[in-house]
Amino acid sequence: MAKSPRKLCLVKLKKKWACEPTIQASSFFKDLPLVFLGEIPNMPEHGIFVGHSSGHIYSGLHIEQFTELLESEI
Repeated sequence: MAKSPRKLCLVKLKKKWACEPTIQASSFFKDLPLVFLGEIPNMPEHGIFVGHSSGHIYSGLHIEQFTELLESEI
């Protein structure tokens, strides 16, 4: 199992997922980076995210598709 991002950190899509057309068409794609709020307890491996600049809430996204931003990306 992949390492999950820490709670309340800024995240981006992993390269593998960022080039997927279906993800690029998703509303959250234009709202990156996101703030990772945590895993949904009754939906393992799915999380709640907030758009850093917009404040929109996105729930049910697959946690393994995201990685923390590096210090140099902030």
